Amino acid sequence: MSDQPPEPLFPDDAVSGADTVPAPRPWIALQNVHEIETWIDTYNRELQAVVWRNKLNTVNAGQGICFALELGGEIYLHTTAEGLVLLDVTEEASWVNPVISAATGSALPAGTVWVLPQDTLTQLILGLSGMIATSQFVLRHEYRIGKGQRLGY
Repeated sequence: MSDQPPEPLFPDDAVSGADTVPAPRPWIALQNVHEIETWIDTYNRELQAVVWRNKLNTVNAGQGICFALELGGEIYLHTTAEGLVLLDVTEEASWVNPVISAATGSALPAGTVWVLPQDTLTQLILGLSGMIATSQFVLRHEYRIGKGQRLGY
């Protein structure tokens, strides 16, 4: 039996204080697949801690991350329980649509929300990494899904 206390379920800063979201973080450009996969794993754990700390119902709440882009606009990213990746690209960030299309091999959506398969997330982040200024957790975001778009969940 060890004298050391068990590893906490979430980091101390994740459980200190309710109804708080960490401030935007400056983005450090990720250079390769290993760095991206490490970031995705860390982001998932930290987001779960933020959701837990704020005692949120995760059904259709739109938790995710907001990327503020260096050249203007934001991209809201959410992954569904089914593995889909939702991207809500603001009008000010529409200039990045060709990059998203090239990185994921997907056609432009009819509206502002991209619905992408899970296996495109690593390439998406790799393609966008050099264009991101900051990232911030989002606890509620209304994805503007058009009538012609289907989520499949």
